[in-house]
Amino acid sequence: MSLSARLREDVIALARDAAAAILGIYDSDFAVQHKDDDSPLTAADLAAHRCIVDGLARLTPDIPVLSEESAHEVSLGLRRQWRRLWLVDPLDGTREFVKRNGEFTVNIALIEDGVATYGIVQAPVTGALWHGGARLGAFRREGGRDVPVRARAPATPPLRVAASRSHRDGRTQAFIARMGEVEPLGLGSSLKFCRLAEGGLDVYPRFGPTSEWDTAAGQCVLEGAGGALFDPRGRPFRYNQRERLLNGDFIALGDPALPWRDWLG
Repeated sequence: MSLSARLREDVIALARDAAAAILGIYDSDFAVQHKDDDSPLTAADLAAHRCIVDGLARLTPDIPVLSEESAHEVSLGLRRQWRRLWLVDPLDGTREFVKRNGEFTVNIALIEDGVATYGIVQAPVTGALWHGGARLGAFRREGGRDVPVRARAPATPPLRVAASRSHRDGRTQAFIARMGEVEPLGLGSSLKFCRLAEGGLDVYPRFGPTSEWDTAAGQCVLEGAGGALFDPRGRPFRYNQRERLLNGDFIALGDPALPWRDWLG
């Protein structure tokens, strides 16, 4: 399926509506709950979820939606029947939202036969929005028009490497130590993929669990900009193919020619 330009605009408008719903709660005295996995949950997550799920149901009633906030309601048997689906994180970076540092996003991605083909990443606080896909290119929406973005290639030292503010471990530190001359940058949520796509970062290693809705939209933008997202064996990421909706380790690259295998140790 190829998305029409009109439908892409409609989904972009939906992402902006979700961002507005999030901001309406961001400036309030919101409560923080915790899910079974101890991850935080706020009214903003749920408001954005309802906005996106209801909107996509109107726009594309034939395409099911798998959102972080309702994934537990969908059986493995049912979603295995889905060749196409929307994969949504209504508020990626809830921990950053709770910290009020602005580094959170709205993620919406279209998955077709396991491949993330089109994605939107919206940053509510700054209003920045990126969208694209491997076959479409990658763009930053500015003043109602699309500005193409491109990853930095060839990437030369010092390499700018993303290190999450909320998730960092010894394996990540060891990987970065083997890279040589680097400039680490802390950044939350899928903003790291967008910064890679714009050439502001070169490498984003992640060792530890993420969920499929955390990466799909950002992967689309990154691949549209010429970058890549690999697992440690060099395989591209695929979605809705496993029993669990958790990703394995990955390396995201602005320049796929970088010797990332050497850095794994």
